Amino acid sequence: MTRLVVGLGNPGPEYEWTRHNVGFHVVERLSQEEGVIFEPARRLPGYTGPAHFTFARSKRFDALYAKPLTFMNLSGTAVTALARHLQLEPDSILVVYDDMDLDLGRLRIRAFGGPGMHNGMRSIVASLGTDRFPRVRVGIGQARTDAARHVLERFSEAEMQDAEISVAEAADAIRAWLGGEDLEGVMTRFHSRWNPGT
Repeated sequence: MTRLVVGLGNPGPEYEWTRHNVGFHVVERLSQEEGVIFEPARRLPGYTGPAHFTFARSKRFDALYAKPLTFMNLSGTAVTALARHLQLEPDSILVVYDDMDLDLGRLRIRAFGGPGMHNGMRSIVASLGTDRFPRVRVGIGQARTDAARHVLERFSEAEMQDAEISVAEAADAIRAWLGGEDLEGVMTRFHSRWNPGT
């Protein structure tokens, strides 16, 4: 059964390692570990829809990794086009994204749930018409002042190690899910490692 892993972010080098782009970095890590590269939408066999994403085909799993190119607020356009093309049910689509309600270094996996205040998730829920799809939330820390400015800031030098560890941990959890471990098992196994004392 094909699965789709979508990392959320904004396209372009100016957004590299900004807080809003951790989802991109997770799927990039997954693809790099397998030695596969992201390709333009037109290279996806049989796909004739809008070229709103890049994708990498996993060598290890029956899965595609994807990065929407629509900018965050329109992420649902790309996700829905891919889901329709691949004929996927929502529970086969996992979205990984930043969450400023979680401290840097903390992660949460959920099988479903509302989008909260995250515009990318709001777009996906609206486009798919459901919130019944799994997600991995990667903590980026709370905004001190303006939330919109906070998510577009780059991680500081002092924060980068925690950010990179979070990306690696999220990739580990997604790999376990792609390998056939049920989501509840992944949650149980990884949660205490990410969130000591909770």
